[in-house]
Amino acid sequence: MIKKANGFFLACICFLIFCTLGACGVTHEYKQTEIAFPAGYRGEVHSGSQAESDTVMALLPYRSFFADPTLRALIDTAVVNNIDLQAGLKNIDIARQTLNAAKLGNLPTLNVSVQNTRTNPSENGVQTTRQDFIASASSSWEADIWGKIRSRKKSALAAYLKTQEAAKAVRTRLVADVASGYYNLLMLDEQLDISRKNLALADTTLKMIGFQYTAGQVTSLAVQQQEASRQSIALSIPVIEQKITIQENALSTLCGRMPGTIFRERSLISIKVADDFPSGIPSALLQNRPDVRAAEMAVRIAHADMGEAKASLYPMVTITATGGLDALKSSNWFTTPGSLFSLIQGTVLQPVFQRGQLKARYEQSKIKREQSELEFKQSVLKAVEEVSNALVQLEKIKLQEVIAEERVATLQKAVANAGMLFQSGMATYLEVIIAQTNALQAELNLADIRRQHLSVKAELYRSLGGGWR
Repeated sequence: MIKKANGFFLACICFLIFCTLGACGVTHEYKQTEIAFPAGYRGEVHSGSQAESDTVMALLPYRSFFADPTLRALIDTAVVNNIDLQAGLKNIDIARQTLNAAKLGNLPTLNVSVQNTRTNPSENGVQTTRQDFIASASSSWEADIWGKIRSRKKSALAAYLKTQEAAKAVRTRLVADVASGYYNLLMLDEQLDISRKNLALADTTLKMIGFQYTAGQVTSLAVQQQEASRQSIALSIPVIEQKITIQENALSTLCGRMPGTIFRERSLISIKVADDFPSGIPSALLQNRPDVRAAEMAVRIAHADMGEAKASLYPMVTITATGGLDALKSSNWFTTPGSLFSLIQGTVLQPVFQRGQLKARYEQSKIKREQSELEFKQSVLKAVEEVSNALVQLEKIKLQEVIAEERVATLQKAVANAGMLFQSGMATYLEVIIAQTNALQAELNLADIRRQHLSVKAELYRSLGGGWR
C-alpha cells in the first residue's frame, strides 16, 4: 500500500510539473503586422474628423444606408436566400465543429475494453496460460509542454473566425451587387420611357414632314430621313426591353429565387443620393473590411501552424494509465481485490530519423507564414485603393451629372426651337432630326450617369466595409 501511495504522489508531482512546463511555448505570441496607413484617402472631400462618429458610412446598416424601401426588401430577401451566402454560412458550421474538437485537445483519451484470450501453445514451445479474462479502462494524456496543442487550438479558432469574416465579405458584395443591379434596372426603365417618348415625338415630326411633302415644300428625301430616324429609335426599344428582362432574372437569382418580375415603383431620377456621410480613416479598414480581417486571420492560422510544427521537433511526453480486472478463470473475474490490476506509464518520445522531415515541415510553415503576411498587406493595399477609386469616381460623376442635366435642358430647348423654326420655314428637316437625335442621346446618357452615381455610392459603401452589420 505504501508503494502504491508513493507511486500516486509521484504521478501527481509529474502531472503538476508538466502543467507548469505547458505554460511555456517554443514560439512567440502573434503580433499584428504593422502597416503605415495614410492620414486620409486620396480623392476624399470630407474631413476625417468625424471618423469615430456613428454616421461613418461603413458603420451604417444597409437598411439605414439605402432609403428605397423596394431596394431594402430585395436586399433582405437576398441576405436570407442567396445560395452563395448560405454556402458561406455552412463553412462557418464546419469550422465551428473543428474548433470544438480542438478545444478538447488537452483532455486525456479514454478507452474501455473487454476481452477473452484463449491460447493453444505448441507442446515444444513456451507454455503460457491458455485462457485469460480481462476488463480494463485505459487513459492517455499528452503533456503540452511545447505548446503544440495550444497552437492547434489557436489555428482552429483563427480558422473559425476567418470563415465568419469570409461570410461577411460575401454579404457586403451581395448587398452591393443587389443595389447595383436594382439601379441598373431603374436606368433601363428610364431609358425605355425616354425612347418611347422620343418615338412619339419622331412620329409627330414624321407626320409634319409628310404634310410638307404633300404640299411640295420638302422632297421625299426628308420623309425618308425622318422615317429612318424613327426606325432607329423604335429599334432600340426591344433591345432595352430585353436588357430589362435579363436584369430582372439576374436580380431574382441573387435573391435565391426563380427568374421573375422585379417590382419597383420609383423612378431613377426620384432617388436621392446621400453624399454627406464621412468615409472615415484608412486604418479603420482593419476593423470594417471583412476580407481584410479574413486575411489577417489567415496570418494567425499560419502563425499557429508554425508553432505546432516547431513544437513537433521537441520530445513528446505522454502519461498512460490502465486499470481493471484480470483473472485466469471467469469465476474469479469479479473477485476483488485479487483480480484488480493497474499500470501507470510515462513515455518520452523524441523523433530521430524523422527529424529531417519535421525540420522541413517547420521551414515550410515559416514560409507560409511570411506568404500569408504578404497577402494580408496586399489585401490592405487593395482595400485602400478601392476606397480611393470610389471616392474619385463619386466626385467626378457628380460633376458629370450636373453638366449632363444642363446639356439635356439645352437640347430640349433646341428641339422645341427647331420644330417652330421648321414650321416657319427657317430651319431644315435635317436640323430637326439632328436636334431630336442629340436630345435623345443626352437623355439616355443622363440616365446612365445617374445610375453610375448610385452604383458608385453603393460600391464605396462596400469598399469601406459596409453592408454586413
